[in-house]
Amino acid sequence: MDAVTPDRLMEDGEKPVPEGEREQSLEEAFAALERLADKLEDKDTPLEEAFSYYEQGMELLKYCSGKLDTVEKKMLQIGEDGSYHEF
Repeated sequence: MDAVTPDRLMEDGEKPVPEGEREQSLEEAFAALERLADKLEDKDTPLEEAFSYYEQGMELLKYCSGKLDTVEKKMLQIGEDGSYHEF
């Protein structure tokens, strides 16, 4: 099975993005998380599918957390003297 970066849940039947292809934006990942949450909240979702959606959601959360950590590290902090310092 090909590695994915991260699993991307788009519409039903769409496959994850294989490693090496375009990386998913945070907005796309958040939208996918929202779709997963909707599917998990649907009482008609079979239990096995719900577990799969949960696992995909956890992978997306890990991806989003890593992306946000990277952005935070790149943010610039303005010092008292008006200069910019990375933190």
